[in-house]
Amino acid sequence: QVQLMESGGGLVQAGGSLRLSCAASGSIFSINVMGWYRQAPGKQRELVASITSGGSTNYADSVKGRFTISRDNAKNTVYLQLNSLKPENTAVYYCQLVLIRLDVEYWGQGTQVTVST
Repeated sequence: QVQLMESGGGLVQAGGSLRLSCAASGSIFSINVMGWYRQAPGKQRELVASITSGGSTNYADSVKGRFTISRDNAKNTVYLQLNSLKPENTAVYYCQLVLIRLDVEYWGQGTQVTVST
């Protein structure tokens, strides 16, 4: 089976930065999409950013220019660099892996990001 291990969440002041990491282990197909979703208190889970195994990225409009998604295919790891953080970015951030060939998805346990004013 596939497991996703997330790290990097924590408490940061507004304007600060944080880097989230998500390492996938198990039977990982080379053709995949990895991404980050977030769920703020009282809100629905939303896509923050995604990146394909080929390097194509997609971002939510609200984070463009501030957040950067990247991946290391050799390590099966995806990163999310969060810059210029705002209190409204406070949420649980979830890592997602989609295996295209199998049409299955996996989720990490989530990591809390809290941005103070």
